[in-house]
Amino acid sequence: EASSYSGGVMSEEQKWLSEDEQRAWRALMAVVVLLPGALDTQLQRDSHLSNFEYGVLAMLSEAPDRTLRMSQLATLNDSSLSRLSHVARRLEERGSIIRRQCADDRRANIATLTDEGYALVKEAAPGHVARVRELIFDRLSPKQIGELEQIGDAIRSNLDPEKRMPTYVT
Repeated sequence: EASSYSGGVMSEEQKWLSEDEQRAWRALMAVVVLLPGALDTQLQRDSHLSNFEYGVLAMLSEAPDRTLRMSQLATLNDSSLSRLSHVARRLEERGSIIRRQCADDRRANIATLTDEGYALVKEAAPGHVARVRELIFDRLSPKQIGELEQIGDAIRSNLDPEKRMPTYVT
């Protein structure tokens, strides 16, 4: 029976992934690696937006008053504040968002989606959704879509026990 490799130490109580687990892991890793680039390509071509920029605009479009604290926006996009600030500057230069100090907490900054930014995300959304459908959902049966949701939720609960990430759009 094989033992696993963990942090430079072999442990007899830990086991390598089974063949089934290894195949599932590699399939998941392929999706994690390939999907962002495939989405980026479509968004750049059709809307001159990166997938990250689209994510920022989409999160703001769904927020009350189209406004979020920068820290919350960073969390929702799995980003550092530094990376988000660079992207927010570019989006601000395009007229898509406005950043300002939070009125009730001077240490915090907020971002608001402008009407121009809202129009941009609305224009980009149909092509993005079509690409998501093409890459993911067109190949899955309704049963597999339900299973994908259950699998995603099970993995997410381990990765995000504080439930920072939204589970669905209402």
